[in-house]
Amino acid sequence: MTASQDIHKRRTSAVARGVSSMISSYVDHASGGTLTDVDGREWIDMAAGIAVTNVGNAAPKVVEAVRRQVERFTHTCFMIAPYEAYVAVCEQLNALTPGVFEKRSALFNSGAEAVENAVKIARHATGRQAVVVFDHAYHGRTNLTMALTAKVMPYKHGFGPFAGEIYRVPMSYPFRDGLSGPDAAALAIGMIEKQIGADQVAAVLIEPVQGEGGFIVPAPGFLSSIAAWARSAGALFVADEIQTGFCRTGEWFASTHEGVEPDLITTAKGIAGGLPLAAVTGRAAVMDAVHAGGLGGTYGGNPVACAAALASIETMRELDLCAAARRIESVMRPRLESLAAAHPVIGDVRGRGAMLAVEIVVPGSAEPGSMTAERAYGRGAPLGATPDAAKTTAIQKAAHEAGLLLLTCGTYGNVIRFLPPLVMDDATLHRALDALEAAL
Repeated sequence: MTASQDIHKRRTSAVARGVSSMISSYVDHASGGTLTDVDGREWIDMAAGIAVTNVGNAAPKVVEAVRRQVERFTHTCFMIAPYEAYVAVCEQLNALTPGVFEKRSALFNSGAEAVENAVKIARHATGRQAVVVFDHAYHGRTNLTMALTAKVMPYKHGFGPFAGEIYRVPMSYPFRDGLSGPDAAALAIGMIEKQIGADQVAAVLIEPVQGEGGFIVPAPGFLSSIAAWARSAGALFVADEIQTGFCRTGEWFASTHEGVEPDLITTAKGIAGGLPLAAVTGRAAVMDAVHAGGLGGTYGGNPVACAAALASIETMRELDLCAAARRIESVMRPRLESLAAAHPVIGDVRGRGAMLAVEIVVPGSAEPGSMTAERAYGRGAPLGATPDAAKTTAIQKAAHEAGLLLLTCGTYGNVIRFLPPLVMDDATLHRALDALEAAL
């Protein structure tokens, strides 16, 4: 019996079945772009803990900052006895996030917690209740964020009832809807105005590039049109940058690609080099609308996580990880497009920076835009080429057998996504793409 098999046997008697894992190997150590399991097998890491270890695992500055902080104190609760690191993280976020206006930040533990607090803040600041979200969206697993999330299985199945005053409209999905950004926005805005009412909307919440929904990059002009409508309606435009943030797309935040300045922005994942930390950052008047004591939590902005975040941000600057993400795209995208030309099961190659994906479809099925977006959204049918979830799973399994750690995603379970640590070198990237080619 291998060491991983021994741990797995213990797991079945100790860990709840609802907590699943993608592979049955157990990690011993990790650095750069690879993981090594307890049996000494190396894995090329195309997951980065779901876009968390942007600076790499055990990044030297993060390790040292955490060590120093643990030796000083591990917890006081910022709401009881505050400390400078919390303030320093907020200062960094206020400076780094898009928007040339005065900002405030509040720190939390997880992405879902950040999204919940963004909704709280938006409702309090506007005095309205309705929250608009989009098809294919993913915003978390708590009760409110499950309501905000689009996909039922595995995230929502059997866990209802969910929070109310959540309304879903179509997302721009260029591969499937064939619409321009402004036209897709007009479709969504028309539904908001007819079915909800502009004066009822507290917030429009969107991922600038959708994550779990399939790494969907909206058509140019979609985000800016939605943001402009929200402002004209007196609603807040809230960007969920939990997966896209901290250099992942080649900019510090993905909203920058479209020139959008969110009223509120949620962050987590890549912020702290693997330690749990999240934040809401936004316009000062909006953030300060909430009464004293209305925001917080026992562990929010834990001092050890704050130390890790400050070291991670310093590392991102020193290594210019925005440029690193663009370099990763320059290596990966041409090879992915070459694979798409050779393998008709790849219907689309998309993404930004080091947040790339391929969509797996049935070759020769319907072309994108073959059904009008209005009709398809009315029927709930997928537009365009037929998704092939079974083939996607088979490719992922073959990659895992070759030591390549791959994630899938997408509403239809047919998207393979690539999220390498931003410190991964070109040689390791090519090894990963060689393994993907063999798997295909």
